[in-house]
Amino acid sequence: TLLKSGNYEEASQVCTTVENSEYTERVMLLQAAIAYEQDEVQLARSILDQCNPLAEEKQVFEGALFWKEKRHAEAMKMFNDVMQSMGYHADLAYNIALCNYSMKQYGPALKHIAEIIERGVRDHPELSVGALSEGNGGLAARSVGNTGVLKETALIEAFNLKAAIEYMMKNFEASKDALDDMPPRDETELDAVTLHNHALVEMEAKPTEGFRKLNFLLSQHPSPPETFVNLLLLYCKYSYF
Repeated sequence: TLLKSGNYEEASQVCTTVENSEYTERVMLLQAAIAYEQDEVQLARSILDQCNPLAEEKQVFEGALFWKEKRHAEAMKMFNDVMQSMGYHADLAYNIALCNYSMKQYGPALKHIAEIIERGVRDHPELSVGALSEGNGGLAARSVGNTGVLKETALIEAFNLKAAIEYMMKNFEASKDALDDMPPRDETELDAVTLHNHALVEMEAKPTEGFRKLNFLLSQHPSPPETFVNLLLLYCKYSYF
């Protein structure tokens, strides 16, 4: 929880209090994750080198480090190798799609995204994919919350990546549709990336609302790194000097 909320120093301090040797590996992975989130790639890698070399979680982490170093092809190979070993996992499929996106291979990225969404819809109809876009007779769709099941499906990440790809290709309506097709959540439950993407796609129709969301994100820690740059560009575009 401390890691997810960006309280890295406190999370590091908690790690030092764990004395049970059974959790040594887990603690090292957590310490590596803290370093990773702070862009301390070499520190994260040095910690990771102390972990079990055969652990699949370590291999996934190594793939993430490759991605952060912009070694996208090596990262994708690592994620593919782990998936061949473990079988299909939505988060691994998303990681592969993200590598495709980073290399501007939008077709393959969208193919992986489509499979994530198809499996999510089939296996978890209770997540109400598409409920917002269908309208439900004008009624607001009921929030599914930020559950463990939702996280396991990687649906939020997949729809956000799809929205980003469509936005990059200037398919703005398709980008908005991707966000609307997400499992419904209340605005207070939205993660920073989703809120950021909503602000961008709604900017033409609701610029004041878009600026409100982006400014809110800037007050949070951590926030998507693109937030500040996009806010400045949009201020110029809409003459908010």
